[in-house]
Formats: sequence, C-alpha cells, structure tokens
Amino acid sequence: MKDREKKTFFWRWGRFIFRLRWLVLLLSVVVFLGMGYYARQVPELLKDNGFAPRGSESDVGFTLLQDKLDFPASAITLVYSSDTMNLRSGLSVSAILSSLDNLRKLSYVRSVKVNDTPRLNKNSGLQSVHIELALSKTEALDKYPEIRSKVRPPAGMHVFVDGPTATLYDIQQATKNDLSKSERLGLPIALFVLLLIFGSLLAAVMPLIIGIMSVSVTLGACFFIAQRYSLSNFTPNMVTMVGLAVGIDYALFVVSRFREELVRQRAVSTAVARTCEMAGRSIVFSGFAVLIGMLGLLFINLPVMRSICLGGVLVVLTSVTFSNTLLLALLSIFGHKINRFQIFPALQKKRHNSTLWERIAFSVMKRPVFLVLVISGMLILLMLPIGGMKLAVPTAEVLPPTYESRQGSDLLKETYDAREANPIHIVVHTPGVVWDKQSIRDINDYTNTIRTYPGVHKVRSFITMLGNHPPGVTAAMVSSDPSKRRIEEMRLAKDHTALVVVVPDADPDSASTAGLIRKLRKADTGALQTYVTGASANRVDILDRIDHGLPAMVGFVMAITYMVLFAAFRSIILPLKAVLMNILSLGASLGIVVIVFQKGILANLLNITSVGYVSIVLPVTIFCVVFGISMDYEVFLLSRIKEEYEKTGDNERSTATGLMKTGGLITSAAFILIVVVGSFIFTDIEITKALGVGLFSAIFIDATFIRVIFVPALMKLLGRANWWAPAWSR
Repeated sequence: MKDREKKTFFWRWGRFIFRLRWLVLLLSVVVFLGMGYYARQVPELLKDNGFAPRGSESDVGFTLLQDKLDFPASAITLVYSSDTMNLRSGLSVSAILSSLDNLRKLSYVRSVKVNDTPRLNKNSGLQSVHIELALSKTEALDKYPEIRSKVRPPAGMHVFVDGPTATLYDIQQATKNDLSKSERLGLPIALFVLLLIFGSLLAAVMPLIIGIMSVSVTLGACFFIAQRYSLSNFTPNMVTMVGLAVGIDYALFVVSRFREELVRQRAVSTAVARTCEMAGRSIVFSGFAVLIGMLGLLFINLPVMRSICLGGVLVVLTSVTFSNTLLLALLSIFGHKINRFQIFPALQKKRHNSTLWERIAFSVMKRPVFLVLVISGMLILLMLPIGGMKLAVPTAEVLPPTYESRQGSDLLKETYDAREANPIHIVVHTPGVVWDKQSIRDINDYTNTIRTYPGVHKVRSFITMLGNHPPGVTAAMVSSDPSKRRIEEMRLAKDHTALVVVVPDADPDSASTAGLIRKLRKADTGALQTYVTGASANRVDILDRIDHGLPAMVGFVMAITYMVLFAAFRSIILPLKAVLMNILSLGASLGIVVIVFQKGILANLLNITSVGYVSIVLPVTIFCVVFGISMDYEVFLLSRIKEEYEKTGDNERSTATGLMKTGGLITSAAFILIVVVGSFIFTDIEITKALGVGLFSAIFIDATFIRVIFVPALMKLLGRANWWAPAWSR
C-alpha cells in the first residue's frame, strides 16, 4: 500500500482529505450557507431568454429601428375576450380604452391604441390593444407588476396580457415554481431508491447532500455573475437538472466504492484513499467528459448557449469538487458507521449474493452479432423522426396554457393574420435624405424589384402609403411639413432611414419565408444599404448561427471525448466504441423528443402541450448535455472492466466481472437520474420539459440497451483488440 500511496495522486489526495476532514466539512458548510442565501434570488435577476443573435443583421436592424425611427424597445398587448359581447363595436372599444386611463397616467407609457392587424376571422368576442413603453426590456420587466395592476377589464370581459415582457415575467415565475416542484417530486423518490440501493440511511442521504449542495453553490455563483453579465432565464433549470443528476450520480459511485473498500481495508484512512484512487479518479474523467459536452455549446454564438454552458460547467465542476472533498471528508468522519441504521437488510443480502449481472453478461456474449443488429436497428428506427424535425423560436409556447401570456398569445394567433402581425422589416439607409427625389426613386426601384420575388404577398413603405405615385410626385407630396410629420409618426421614414415592410405569402416560421429572407438579403440594393430584420429574420439568424457552429461543435466534442477516454483506458478501440454508441443513444433520444413535442404522441400522458415544432436550441443543447452525461456510465463500467482485465488478461471474464460489479450500481444510478430528470417533465417550461424527455430517454437507453447489451456484445466481438494501443501510449 505504501508504494501505491507514493505513486498515485488520487491516493495521496484521499489521505490528505482524511487528515483535514473536519476543516473540509467546516469550509464546505460555510460555502453552502453563504451561496445558498443568494441561490433563491437568481430567477429574479435573469431578465432575458438569451435567444437574440447579437450582432446579426436582424439584431442590428432592430437596433436601427429604435435609434432611427423611434420604434419602442418594449411593448405589451392586452387581449380582451367575451362570450356574450361584441368587442369590435364602438361602445366596447370605448369601454376598453376608458378602463386604461390609469395605465395611460404612468410616465413611461408612450401610446395606447387598438390593434389594427388584419384578422383571419370575424370573431367579435375578441379585441386587443397595443401598449408601447418608453422602457428598455429590463426596465419593462421590473415595472411589469405595476403595469399589470393598472389593467382591469370592463364588466363582462376577460383580459390577458401578452408580449415579450409578459412572457419573460411568467417564465421567471415558472422557473421559481419549477425549481421547487422538481425538488418536491425528484428528491423523495431519489432518497427511496438510494435506501433500496444502500440499505443504510446515512449512506443514502450522502448523495442527496452532494447533489443539493452542488446546485445551491452553483446558483449562488450565478447570482454574482448575473450582476455583471446577462444570463438566460433558462439557466437555473439547467443547473438544477444537471447538478442533481451528476451530483447524486458521482456521490453514489463514491459511497458504493467506499463501502466495498471497508470490507477489505482495516483502516478507514486506507479505505478513503483507495476510494479516491479508484472512484475519485473515475469521477474526474467522467466530469471531463461532461465538461467537454458543455463546452461544445460555446461553438454556437448565442447568449442562451453561453448561459447554459456556464451553468453546466460550474455545476459539474462543483459536483466533482464536492465528491472529492466534502464527500470524502464525511466518509472519513463516519467510517464504519456508514452502514448503521440498516433498512431492508434482507434485500441487501439478496442483492449482495446475486449473480444476475454476470449471467446477463455471459448470455449476451453467447449471441453478440444478433443482439448488436437488433439493438442497432431499434435505435436507428427511433432516430428516423429527426429527418422531419421542424425547428422554431419559442415565445409564449414555452409556458403551459395555464399562464396568462400563453393564453393571450394563443388567442391572438387564432384571430389575427400571423403574416401581418410578424412581417419582414427592411431598414433602408439612403445616401441622401429620404425625402429627396433620388432617394425616393432608389427606394421605389428596390421595392418594385422585391415585389416580384416568389413568396412576397405585399410590400409597404411610405411611398405606397402616399399612393405609390411616380418619384417626382411623391417628392412633391413629402415636401410639405404635415406629410413628413405624418410619415415620421407612422415610423415609416426619417432623415436617411426608411422602413420597407414585406408581408410573406407563407407562415412567418416556414421554410419558404426563411428562403425569402435569404433572397432579400442578396438582392441588388444599388446605392441603398439595407438590413432585413423582424421575428422571421431573427429565426433565420439563429438557424444560421447554429448551422455555422454545428460542425465545429460536433467535431470538438467527439474528438476531445475520444482523447480523454483514450487517456483513461489506453485503448484505440474503446473510446471509438463509446463515441459511436453515444451517437446511437443520442439520436434515439432526439427522435423521441420529435415524436412527443412535434408530433404530439404521448404528449397528453406527459402533460405536454404539443406545439408542432421543436425549440430551435434543443437539438444542440440535448446533444451536448446528453453526450457528456451518458459518458458517465461508459467511464464507470469500462474502468471496472479494465481493472479486472489488468488482473486476469481474460477479456470475457473481465467483461462479465465488470458488469457484475457495476451493473446493479449503474442501473440504480440510472434510475435515480431518470427520477431526477424525469421530474422536470412535469414542470411548467416546455424547453425544460423537452430537456427532461431527452435526458430521460438517453439515460434509459444508455443504462439498459447500451451498457447491459451493446457493451458486452461488442467486447466479445472485438476480443483482445479492445485493449490494443500503440506502444508509445502505454
């Protein structure tokens, strides 16, 4: 043992923690209490969803609309409904506007006007009012409770507040609810499963302690980061989901190994050192695998990706740190007492003597080709829906129908023409002032050109508003101050800037409209400088950011994961198999997300509102998170197989023994993770639900079909080739 102590860093680290166990415990508690105080305040600080592609053409165009044409940075829409009244009548409209007198008195309310967007139907039981605010998005969110308190519907009507500000406010509330709901659902079930696994109350509680402390400390750190940098309001849910999953997972393997070492070692200090050497080392490599997946998100230049990456990286680092410090300190303090307060002792004895996993491994290795083909075929079948995946930028649809902003959004979409409500905006910059005859001629030529493009339904500008006369006539008409003021009040032109509105033939989120936007951006503009913006253009820019970063992201994650696993196992084949098997489980889980969220299959059973598309950032996020987390089991299983192979040199026996010693633990860990991430399926925010479904599916597939069947089958087929590596790497 002394030789091992001198040679191995993790062995020395375990002994170091044992000697300072009380100090480590004290420092950990201080950090937890300090950070935990700030953790609950994080949702209130996060005032952006992070979807805006900063610096893109749509983003620059929207900024120009605000700076040059005085477009509001924030606005809300009030949606009134009634089952008995005609809300389109003059009497009803007057009553609605009169009810908003108190709202008009607020100093930051710029205008209150009835929504004049063309309608899809003659529904007389619905009316909407557009409120413009002289506030930034952040200021509007801070003032939202005051704004909402001033909105009272007239008798016989209901009112719903919609718009980005209302949606962000509801997401804040939903995030707080989700955090507490996931804890109430997931943690008690996880504790019960841990009791079944360990049969000891002390051993069962420790993984929960690590998971909860990892999440709290990370959210506390996010509080201070959010003081200076904008973080997405989806960050807390991601931190909680990943933190509880990996924190409990890592601690489970450490506690299990420690109890195993206590049987072999006389001294608790030696058991702690040996646990750190084996399980602690595996956790570090596993943590690196998860971090690689998280860091892959940085290749996608979107704020939401950076926020999720930051939260994921911090919580994984915190989980690995606590597992190799605080947890080892607790094990050092409790020592053999870890087995006290026994629960289900008969079950524990039965599980200890079971040879089930060894029998499964040998059974699988008897028919490896057949099982590899069957499982591969099944997973590929689940991957097929990815080919028909429709991506869209979520707005209020991220919330369930019980939230006010979601109800208002649904009513607006049912009543108003989405093409007119979300047209393509083109900001045109002219060399001379827009009122000049040459500028008018240039704009007229440009609009006449784009009017001929396939997919264009209407084109509007200040020229068409004046009657679409020849440039000379239009120039004469705008030479009068009243005409200029009217155009400026309508925000159609001012100084060197004009607005061209293009209404597409197709739905704003369709591939046809995306193609039109790309064509508009390539149009010959002559002396004009143009910026194509609007909600549809924003979606196109997000897609382009994802498409641009995707190859580098996938290459980075796979290449670095391969290198980390190569360093861990000193094998050419094992890391390659791990990456390929991960792709299978990942593809299948993404296919399941498409089936549930886009096609609506099983949506009602899972209390999910199918919106006919998948959130535009979900495939990338699921890829990076799942790719990292699913490596956990690969690392733990192959580490144990390698340990046995180094003792015996027998590939089949090592595989069977490795599965026997880790199969039950991996299955138990997977079940806990399924419970933890599965609890997020029943939260409120649809993106969190989708991540829950994706992780749930990936973990289930990974811990059953991949680890229990695929790994033993391929280990058998490849034989000693599994362990081949160049001489220089050994």
